[in-house]
Amino acid sequence: MKRWAFLGALLALFLLAPAGRAQDKPNIVFFLADDLGREDCGFMGGRDIRTPHIDKLAAAGAILDAFYVQPLCTPTRAALMTGRYPMRHGLQVGVVRPWARYGLPLEERTLAQALQEAGYVTAIIGKWHLGHHAPEYLPTRRGFDYQYGHYNGAIDYFTHRRDGGLDWHKNDRACHDEGYSTHLIAQEAVKFVHDHAGKKPFFLYVPFNAVHTPLQVPEKYLKPYAHLPEQRRTLAGMLAAMDEAIGQIVEAVEKAGVRKKTLFIFSSDNGGFQPGVVTNNGRYRAGKGTLYEGGVRVCAFATWDGHIPAGRTITEPLHMVDWYPTLVKLAGASREQKLPLDGRDIWPTLTAGKPSPHDAILLNTTPNTGAVRVGDWKLVVIRGPEDPDGNPMPKKKDVQPRVELFNLKDDPYEKKNLADENTEKVEQLKKVLAAFAQEALPPKAHPKPADFQAPKVWGEKD
Repeated sequence: MKRWAFLGALLALFLLAPAGRAQDKPNIVFFLADDLGREDCGFMGGRDIRTPHIDKLAAAGAILDAFYVQPLCTPTRAALMTGRYPMRHGLQVGVVRPWARYGLPLEERTLAQALQEAGYVTAIIGKWHLGHHAPEYLPTRRGFDYQYGHYNGAIDYFTHRRDGGLDWHKNDRACHDEGYSTHLIAQEAVKFVHDHAGKKPFFLYVPFNAVHTPLQVPEKYLKPYAHLPEQRRTLAGMLAAMDEAIGQIVEAVEKAGVRKKTLFIFSSDNGGFQPGVVTNNGRYRAGKGTLYEGGVRVCAFATWDGHIPAGRTITEPLHMVDWYPTLVKLAGASREQKLPLDGRDIWPTLTAGKPSPHDAILLNTTPNTGAVRVGDWKLVVIRGPEDPDGNPMPKKKDVQPRVELFNLKDDPYEKKNLADENTEKVEQLKKVLAAFAQEALPPKAHPKPADFQAPKVWGEKD
């Protein structure tokens, strides 16, 4: 009798074992949309664009209602890949321009490298945008076993060119596959799942270039949206194509019999651009490139059948940097590394309703701007304008910084600035922001050389 009781206890321990042990390391599929509006998809309240595959996947997991990213593309990708705020890389402003002679610093341990160490096969299928000026900055040198897609932003969806140079690659070599980029990304991701599911745990990172400009999509995707204004109609078609692609990838996971072993994550890299005209950020203030909620609080969800309770909406504030330590822990990878993390393990928040592990979330700090969230309070400081590469621009003399304080619990749409009537709270948050700013590296920037000419193939040595 004692023997059966002992065996029963062992079985119970096995069934309750935390994720990360060898027998239950999850496959990880991370979908990252580009410039998607907070309410473009149905699961976040969108009504004029149909996203059935994304919505179905979201309904099977938890919607992340207060999920924060950086205001622009490259910084968010750096945050995901390192679990560290981009101000620690000098990548906190602007994006890596095609002519830039820098990228994600080589001393950074990437998420892909950490998962490789834990026995994962890793793939990036889509957009990199973390540096391509030298071979050691390319994805296959940063922890990815497999690469397919492009290095720059704003490529042509059909020709796969940026400024005349080819920007489509397979395992970091020029690739001349023809077709609409969203379709090619889906096809390659489906193939990757087919080739690797069930053999080893896999990390499939799928950063779409949709719905970033240029606004391009095959004609058939426009027909259901003929009633929408032209730019919104094209974006709707682009999102519909991405929704279709995500459906195909999820179906591949299901056909491979590993759905219950797979964690799906979905997010946009920043808020929607030209909100109200092209994208839909709902009632949230402003959009891409700003530190207001419309720029940094994005549509997101996490789904893992049997692990993350379905149908929940999590309102605790979380940040993109949190996925690094969370996924490293789930994968059973070593969390020992030289550089300290800003991200926190959010698994208890996702699965057990625990509070956010953050005392403060840095939304960004640059020479001219900064924002931080502490509890329900948010401080935004704007000292002056910056150019597209993040360099401070000349400002008029005697112009005082604009300081704004919002209580996001009462005023999520940032309509009322409470700074004047809450001076103590302003000073408290200013100290938090200043502490982060003291640790920031100067923003990297490489102005476009006057004689710069695009190469025939981006990322290849001249």
